[in-house]
Amino acid sequence: MNNPTNYWYVAITYRKERVIKQELDKINIKNFVPFREVVKERNGKKVKLSELVIPGYVFIYTDPKTSMNLTRKLGFSMRYLKEPRSYQPVTIPEKQMNDFMFLLTFPEEQTTLVPCNLKRGDKVRIVKGDFAGVEGELIRMKGHKRVVVRLDGVAAVATTYIPASYLEVIQPES
Repeated sequence: MNNPTNYWYVAITYRKERVIKQELDKINIKNFVPFREVVKERNGKKVKLSELVIPGYVFIYTDPKTSMNLTRKLGFSMRYLKEPRSYQPVTIPEKQMNDFMFLLTFPEEQTTLVPCNLKRGDKVRIVKGDFAGVEGELIRMKGHKRVVVRLDGVAAVATTYIPASYLEVIQPES
């Protein structure tokens, strides 16, 4: 069960993602490093490799005190992404992070990593199909409606084409 005092933090790792993940796993700290299985050709043979989707980032689920101790005490070569105005560490809401991780379980033919600088659109929820329950922004990309789950300032994942009948608009809270 999730702890209400824990948050998802975005750590910038200076290309040490795998090492930091291993260390976090050893000390039982929940984390996510987005990898995808890809097939590459090496010396005329097809080889399945685990490739980083977002190089330089590790997502860490912990409390504020532990998050700071990870960089200070444990000597991890990482720092946290900071909010530009408050200079506080960026935290990702649980639902948004879960949707982001879920979308990255699909093959590249079904989801695409997209630049973060997309123009924001309507907040939508997918109500049918493989992506049912995912919430994000509706965008047009390559002429098709897609839903993007954005981790501000980090990355965004876009679905394949989503028919309008599979979507419902999420009304802003008043």
